[in-house]
Amino acid sequence: MSIWFQTPTIEDLEERGENTLTSLIGIKITKIGDDFLEGTMPVDKRTIQPLGLLHGGASCVLAESLGSIAANIVLDHSKEYAVGLEINANHIRSAKSGVVTGVATPIHIGRKTQIWDIKIKNEEGKLTCISRLTMAVISKEGK
Repeated sequence: MSIWFQTPTIEDLEERGENTLTSLIGIKITKIGDDFLEGTMPVDKRTIQPLGLLHGGASCVLAESLGSIAANIVLDHSKEYAVGLEINANHIRSAKSGVVTGVATPIHIGRKTQIWDIKIKNEEGKLTCISRLTMAVISKEGK
């Protein structure tokens, strides 16, 4: 059974991301499962740090993007929306090239907060980063 309020298409999500940080650094949504959202990010000149390794901040951008998108498609947008409240990340392994893939899955979907687990892996399927994102759910009433 799907957790999404309304399941958008990948094309819908890509269109929403046009002219944003996600499109600037090449993040692509690749899969919408019943209870997860998957996306990729290239490891290239836009996402590396001076030593040539994937920048930890870029991993956080991928994690927060996937978690934020997922958090919002769980909600009825006519009534509420979600915004980032806190993110943490543990950088496990470096990547120098290729593509990393992130998968966001819910830990908690509540009325006022949501918590998302995002695991990022390299092309060999090895964990590069694990992140936890807390989202605040904001009511549109009275706005």
